[in-house]
Amino acid sequence: MKKFRKRFLVVLPSMLFGVVSAATVSAQPGEFAPDSEIERLHEQLAEPDRQDWERIERQIERIWSSSGSDSMDLLLERGREAMGAGDLETALQYLSALTDHAPDFAEGWNARATTFFMMQEYALSISDIEHVLSLNPRHFGALQGLGIMFEELGETELSLRAFRKAYELNPNQPEIDSAIERLERQKGAAEL
Repeated sequence: MKKFRKRFLVVLPSMLFGVVSAATVSAQPGEFAPDSEIERLHEQLAEPDRQDWERIERQIERIWSSSGSDSMDLLLERGREAMGAGDLETALQYLSALTDHAPDFAEGWNARATTFFMMQEYALSISDIEHVLSLNPRHFGALQGLGIMFEELGETELSLRAFRKAYELNPNQPEIDSAIERLERQKGAAEL
């Protein structure tokens, strides 16, 4: 665990702030909507106090889930189905095949990161999130997952940074807002 923490505490802050700050890019590999459509959706999602933020979030996630290949989309679907059924080993097989055959498809990495998270394999999950964010710097779900893992590892500052980046992209998600408030209270109490 110490080796894991040391590696990611050195690598992740630069990745988190370098890659994620490039959030002005348009469609990423795996996003087969016109650039203007995905850009419009991201702009709408970033607006505070939107009542329809969940609909916009789902539209973005639907775009992210399309690889442009029926066979790769099937691997993603089967992996998610296995995850939903609690068969994490089978999910991992499908999703590893997906990342092997479509390494530029961010959602494949994200789904595998989720599987690793569910298996409590945080080092592997964080490694996959690194791939997700290098391919899709605006992946608010990956950033939220990163924040959750860092919080569970006791890395309050890194968790707070990940949640703040997710909040910039998706400010209406209540779990992100409450996580930031909780971590800011913890940080403040630790500084006393």
